[in-house]
Amino acid sequence: MGDIIAAIFILVPAFIAAFALRWIRIMRINSEKQVEQNEEIISLLKADAREGNR
Repeated sequence: MGDIIAAIFILVPAFIAAFALRWIRIMRINSEKQVEQNEEIISLLKADAREGNR
């Protein structure tokens, strides 16, 4: 019985750490995509502003 409890106490933090690392990786990938999209939006707005000034 004690071995099962010890295994649970070892495995639960490992699973929590794995899920946290996976979540951080997904957030990083999404933030990189968002930066690219923001840069594209800014360039389109600048192009639109230049055309509006003509």
